[in-house]
Amino acid sequence: MNGNNRKNIKKGSKVSIVQKHHQRSGELTEGVVSDILTNSATHPHGIKVRLESGIVGRVKQIQA
Repeated sequence: MNGNNRKNIKKGSKVSIVQKHHQRSGELTEGVVSDILTNSATHPHGIKVRLESGIVGRVKQIQA
């Protein structure tokens, strides 16, 4: 599942995100969603979230 739709992402979901400084390389960071920072229903580059570790990035994948 991709992370472009806000309705697919819930607090506590395990996701893979790309941080701002890793956008060119596409390096993914895994973690659990703490806060959803994007207010709109969709975003073409992924919904921005904060992980429980405090890392902020855009969701690229949602783990099952």
